[in-house]
Amino acid sequence: MRKKVISYMGLAKKAGRLVSGTNTCAFAMKKGKAGLVILAEDISENGEKKIMKEINRYGTKFVKYGSSEELSRAVGSQGRSVFAVCDGNFAEVIFEEIDRERSEGGKRI
Repeated sequence: MRKKVISYMGLAKKAGRLVSGTNTCAFAMKKGKAGLVILAEDISENGEKKIMKEINRYGTKFVKYGSSEELSRAVGSQGRSVFAVCDGNFAEVIFEEIDRERSEGGKRI
C-alpha cells in the first residue's frame, strides 16, 4: 500500500530523521547517518549518476520508488528526487514496506 510508505516518510521527516536533496543526502552518507536512500523513479540521468557515485562509495542501501512530486509532497518540499532516511528503524520499515508492495504487485527490488 503506497500510502504506508508515504506516511512513514512523513513521520521520519517530522522526527528529523529524513533529509532530501543530493548534496544533503551525500553528506548524510559521508557521516554514516543514512540507512536508506530513496531515489525517485523520475530522477534525472545526471542526478542519478551523481548520487549513485556516493551510494557506491559509502555502500548505502538504496531503492528507486515513486515520483519526485509524490515523495516531495510527502515530506513537505518541492522538486526533490533524493531522500535519505537517517534512522535504522525507519529505514528498515520503509524498505520492507516498499519490498512488500512490490512483491504484491509482481515487481521485486
